[in-house]
Amino acid sequence: MKLGEKPPGTVLERLWATWRMRYIRSIGKPSRSCTFCDIPRNEDGPENLIVHRGETCYIVLNLFPYNNGHAMVIPYRHLSRLGELTDAERLEMMKLASLLERSLTESLEPHGFNLGLNLGRVAGAGIPGHLHLHVVPRWLGDTNFMPVIGETKVLPEGIEETYRRVRAAIRKALAASGGEAV
Repeated sequence: MKLGEKPPGTVLERLWATWRMRYIRSIGKPSRSCTFCDIPRNEDGPENLIVHRGETCYIVLNLFPYNNGHAMVIPYRHLSRLGELTDAERLEMMKLASLLERSLTESLEPHGFNLGLNLGRVAGAGIPGHLHLHVVPRWLGDTNFMPVIGETKVLPEGIEETYRRVRAAIRKALAASGGEAV
């Protein structure tokens, strides 16, 4: 049998992805830094995508969004489980998610939302060590053949413009509520 040939009677195809071994070996090893801990150390602006800072949590646009306006509510403290949140962090996380929903509705006019937490790498967390709540605006027809066939997600607005619009809507919502995220 030659290299690349299947043994007789085998239907299993093999895809060699040798680059994945480095990733597999890294699982469970401590990281030197955390993106979600690092982001709030910088000044707010389109460079770090923070659209609002609360007392215990902040809101940041996702740099690799599923849709325009895809944002996350993140506690400042490095936590990986819901049970590690204080009552104040848990309450503010939900208040900021509500503020974000109102602000995204005002600025981007979505038809609905997906909200979710991915706890742990196997659950899909890209940064598994730092809890974060995704808020993803959805529109009727926002999915099409491009991600499946072309492995490409089409985003109709630049992230800097989305940042400007969402940040302005958050400020407007806070002004209307006396400065409190309710």
